[in-house]
Amino acid sequence: MQYRTLGTRTGLKVSALGFGAMRFPMTEDEQHVDRDVTLPLIRRAFEGGVNYIDSAVGYCNEDSQRVCGEALEDWFRDHPRESIVVSTKNPHYDKSDKKKWWQNLEDSLERMRVDTIDVYHHHFLSGKSFDENVDGPDGLYTLMEKARDRGLVRFLAFSFHDTPENLVRVIETGKFDSMTVQYNLIDRKNEAAIARARELGMGVVIMGPVGGGRLSATAGPMGENLPKHVATTPELALRFVLANPNVSVALSGMTRMSDVEENLRTASRSEPLSAAERAETEAAIERLKKLADIYCTGCHYCEPCPQGVRIADVFAHLIIHEVYAAKERAIDGYAFMSRQNRKSGKHLAEGCVECGQCEPKCPQKIPIIQQLKKARELLDKS
Repeated sequence: MQYRTLGTRTGLKVSALGFGAMRFPMTEDEQHVDRDVTLPLIRRAFEGGVNYIDSAVGYCNEDSQRVCGEALEDWFRDHPRESIVVSTKNPHYDKSDKKKWWQNLEDSLERMRVDTIDVYHHHFLSGKSFDENVDGPDGLYTLMEKARDRGLVRFLAFSFHDTPENLVRVIETGKFDSMTVQYNLIDRKNEAAIARARELGMGVVIMGPVGGGRLSATAGPMGENLPKHVATTPELALRFVLANPNVSVALSGMTRMSDVEENLRTASRSEPLSAAERAETEAAIERLKKLADIYCTGCHYCEPCPQGVRIADVFAHLIIHEVYAAKERAIDGYAFMSRQNRKSGKHLAEGCVECGQCEPKCPQKIPIIQQLKKARELLDKS
């Protein structure tokens, strides 16, 4: 296993591969994590040198932290506490209700069975939530400081899904020791911000190194466009992220033992991608992006739909299915989005009444009605 420093602000020695605890295998009723499958995965990762595990309050129907706690308690029977860096997150952003923020922290400590959380995040931070609820004399950052002063957490962090400009702005406040952000072969918008964070001594943890599942399959157009040197797409995706010298840890949500073994092998390679390999990889990704444009560029010019159909969101999952060949991930993601949209009264492909108002607005001249029918046929398994 390769090890790196989680920024000079923490000085922690961390494995290049981290265990992301968002997608643990679930029981048949989807209510709890399948411990018989998951606990051996975590144990094997720890045995292979992984020493960073990351969870959050809401992951896996709020069962993820508990399973992490069970795995950690088992590991710490025979290993020192400092052998694993424990990371989790607090999703609360109402600064008028500070009791809820503290309750989340106390629950996390209890569920993860530790006295101290090594890296504690504001979860899903944005520029707006930072300005309105985290920053300032009465902001939630003051609770982070109190928790650190009391020894309940060691280092302060955030996870982020906003613009690169807002990300740099938060980085440059100097308030945080580490951050968890998106970065992968097909989403490099945070590359400059990652470099800036590292320059200021922050740790950089990457989520989504395989593009939310888009880079998890070696089949179809994905496989046909792979560079010659690549054995599997996940290997390429992980090597690409770890080739960035500003990255401390790449998180992977490993759901099978084969995932663990492959990722351990990849994260144990000392050689980065060569210049030629990197160029070949980037050329392949550009070819895939052009193929994806056949389905949608995500410009949203076709919206709003009179029926509330989220056309671009539907096509994003169709691209995952057809271009990146991650069919199960596409179907699962579409089902989740469908459930969420029905709660809000919005629709996916089934809401199309074929009025045709969208098609003249599309710069790509995509046959939207036809593609929505295709999306429903391929993705809607309800």
